Amino acid sequence: MQGNGKGEYSFSTCWNIRRHPVGEDMIREITELGFRRVELNYNVTKDMLTTIEPMIERGEIGVSSVHNTFPHNPDPDYGTDSVLLGFEDEAKRKRAIDLLVGSAEYAHRYGAEAVVVHPGEVPFPYDISKDLEKLYREEGTDSAQYRSKWSELMERREALSAGYIEKIIISLDEVCNRALSKGLDVRFGIETRSRPQQIPTLAEAKMIIQALKGAPVGIWYDTGHAIMMDRLGLYDSVGEMQGLMDDIVGVHIHETLGLSDHWCPYVHSKDMHFYDAYLPMIRKAQVKVYELKSACEPGAIHESHHLLMQKLADLEG
Repeated sequence: MQGNGKGEYSFSTCWNIRRHPVGEDMIREITELGFRRVELNYNVTKDMLTTIEPMIERGEIGVSSVHNTFPHNPDPDYGTDSVLLGFEDEAKRKRAIDLLVGSAEYAHRYGAEAVVVHPGEVPFPYDISKDLEKLYREEGTDSAQYRSKWSELMERREALSAGYIEKIIISLDEVCNRALSKGLDVRFGIETRSRPQQIPTLAEAKMIIQALKGAPVGIWYDTGHAIMMDRLGLYDSVGEMQGLMDDIVGVHIHETLGLSDHWCPYVHSKDMHFYDAYLPMIRKAQVKVYELKSACEPGAIHESHHLLMQKLADLEG
């Protein structure tokens, strides 16, 4: 295990959380891969924490980050795909703020550097992303059907996004003020998302970060999600990141096959060059986390990490 040490790199519990009802068993499986830091994701329950917290206290594992809403909250209003910090309903928005401050308290207690935040979305009467993904696979982005559905998405997004972004900025400002008053030494990373109706785009992320200048808010650059949004046509995942390089809090490291994400970079795509464009973001990030799906086997994880280290060393060279 010693020779397989992964250094500063962290590993998300999303990989094996469904295999382990007991938190300690879940963390031990991750340490067997050579990781000494974990990101505790939003499905980690309070029951799981009863066996994870002693491991943190004994120094057996470090926590790089926690993923809001943390620990797990079963209410879909505060799940990963909801309006969250952008709620127009003040009671719901205040509840979302309370939950994010609570996540930050856990992060601070565990010595984590950051909280991963899904800020919100422009709500649709149905999940338009599923229609777009189907058309992407069957017709392609140049088809008339895809362009029509994309226009429907963008018309609603452009009409409504400003109001939700304004609420998100107000909410994050409140969160940061409360975190400061509590002495919480963590940063908040607003994550690039996996559905085109979700906030933020890279331009929206820049707007939010600039509005909160001086606050501990930056971008959490999920490479796989950004690749997906680039393929669908929402933004340029490499070009538009150049203006955000100094604002990167953390990265989720994974590659996307078509629109299927959370695969091991280089290994599963068998493309030795495509993911190179995202290496500068990984190098720049304060917190570096592999966020892989359960289908990724240990051998593929080790091989992917080895390739990534080689390529980053070449980049430095």
